[in-house]
Amino acid sequence: MKKTSTRLADGRELIYYDARDDAVRDAVDRRPLDATVTTSQVRRDPLLGDSVAIASHRQGRTYHPPANECPLCPSEGDRLSEIPDSSYDVAVFENRFPSLAGDSGRCEVVCFTSDHDASFADLTDEQAGLVLEAWTDRTAELSHLPSVEQVFCFENRGAEIGVTLGHPHGQIYAYPFTTPRTALMLRSLAAHKEATGGENLFDDVVARELSDGDRIVLDAEHWVAFVPYAAHWPYEVHLYPKRRVPDLLGLDEDARTEFPKVYLELLRRFDRIFDGRDGGKEGAGEPPTPYIAAWHQAPFGTLEEFEGVSRDDFALHLELFTIRRTSGKLKFLAGSESGMSVFINDVPPETAAQRLREVASS
Repeated sequence: MKKTSTRLADGRELIYYDARDDAVRDAVDRRPLDATVTTSQVRRDPLLGDSVAIASHRQGRTYHPPANECPLCPSEGDRLSEIPDSSYDVAVFENRFPSLAGDSGRCEVVCFTSDHDASFADLTDEQAGLVLEAWTDRTAELSHLPSVEQVFCFENRGAEIGVTLGHPHGQIYAYPFTTPRTALMLRSLAAHKEATGGENLFDDVVARELSDGDRIVLDAEHWVAFVPYAAHWPYEVHLYPKRRVPDLLGLDEDARTEFPKVYLELLRRFDRIFDGRDGGKEGAGEPPTPYIAAWHQAPFGTLEEFEGVSRDDFALHLELFTIRRTSGKLKFLAGSESGMSVFINDVPPETAAQRLREVASS
């Protein structure tokens, strides 16, 4: 992998990640951009104890542009984009409309491919491996920023999720605090460790799923994917490396090598759940399955409030889920979910796992 860092016209950082060591990235951003101005604030809710990012400048962000004006495609002729070069493998840049900025953290955009009409599932093993290297490198770099406590790499796919740019891309949020969801995991981890005399909760969850077997979706040499026992979403898969590590930096070479094949297979199964290609169990002609793919990594800040827990106790894992519950129908967060955070899942986890096994590649 070759990494080339440069600057856009308004001073934001742009990084190219290339599979070839001889790639040259010296194109200049020719747009007449003013310096980016943000109004991001992080406010703490005194009742819930969580934090909310206030970012009013995002109201003016790019919204569903036509394909020929996509800001994530390479620049071509007089059509200038966020990527000054005429091609790229993987590109990462600071978000022009960030939710978090300055002392409140940082937001980056990760472009998986220059092909506007592709999706992550269309990538080759080599391309997916390069994205993994980019995620890992950005996690390492962002963890050193004084304002950053946790790094979150994720992808939103589909207009149903709220995606405003159709080009295949993800994002990285570098938070100045430990996120509420991670804090819940750490509290459960600490309680389990105390109650069992030192057992690791993540290890026990993975061991239980492997032992039960009913919810296993894919069992590879170095990774395991399963629908969790108490899945919140209709189709939800958790992907764990079999050797527990706290973050992407901890993955060994064997896990890195196997990851693209495993992850691409999961994404392709998600696309086959509803498309009727296996005999019409669901409606044919469905648009691509909308999903969120979220990497959970240990915070880089102190964990003193979670007594008895260290970073090494946390388990890196990816959570992949869709809001589509059946053909033509979405799972909306209604009163119980939005008002009280009590989820109601219409699809039994065992049924979801069986369906995801049925649509495996032949």
